[in-house]
Amino acid sequence: MQKPLVSVITPTYNSEGFISETIDSIRAQSYANWELILVDDASSDETVSILKKYASSEERIKVHVLETNSGAAIARNTAIEKATGSYIAFLDADDLWKPEKLSKQIAFMQEKDIAVSFSSYELMDEEGKSLGKMIKALPKVDFSKMLKSNYVGNLTGIYNAKKLGKVYMPNIRKRQDWALWLTLIKKVGFAYSLEEPLAKYRVREDSISSNKLNLLKYNYTIYRKALNFGTFKSSWYLIRFLIEHFFIKPQQTTQL
Repeated sequence: MQKPLVSVITPTYNSEGFISETIDSIRAQSYANWELILVDDASSDETVSILKKYASSEERIKVHVLETNSGAAIARNTAIEKATGSYIAFLDADDLWKPEKLSKQIAFMQEKDIAVSFSSYELMDEEGKSLGKMIKALPKVDFSKMLKSNYVGNLTGIYNAKKLGKVYMPNIRKRQDWALWLTLIKKVGFAYSLEEPLAKYRVREDSISSNKLNLLKYNYTIYRKALNFGTFKSSWYLIRFLIEHFFIKPQQTTQL
């Protein structure tokens, strides 16, 4: 019996330095029934040429190019709209999957009838060298827990679109993935994890998490615009985020 199709969502923007390695990590999956939907957000480098070269030799790879730079949310939502898989997974243009990622995670979701899942992941530097650290996933998270901090690494998240329908991200410039997982978890109650690291996250100097002030600003936007919380409630949850993120830290960065 054929395994269900998994649609992999990858937005790109000036990603020529990393995208080949990212695509190769998908092509190396032991799970063969996938489609990769690449949506380029009007890159000015050679990204589109690289994408089209892959698509010309691999029918499972589909490329769509936006005419104007519109942000990651629009790029991801365009890809979700074009997805035809029973499951939708996400991988950004500079991150990597381990070869058994889809095989293990889809089997986990099917065996336990799980609609939303995620996993632990390893950290690497900009050159792809291991930092010897892992973000260990919590066994499960509910909506209340996710309001305090984003515990689903987007490069590991998968949801069952056949069961839940397609769920899109709000059109905000940053942290829209957190809003997506909040919406999904509110629908189903819990997201469950494989605690094994199945992906590799590239830590870059220009990442949101490297700038704490910007991180707080974008989190506040999630509460106000994505969740439609009032000013007081948004401020309260921002304080809860600070407590959770900087003092409680239940999601540990552990040494490999």
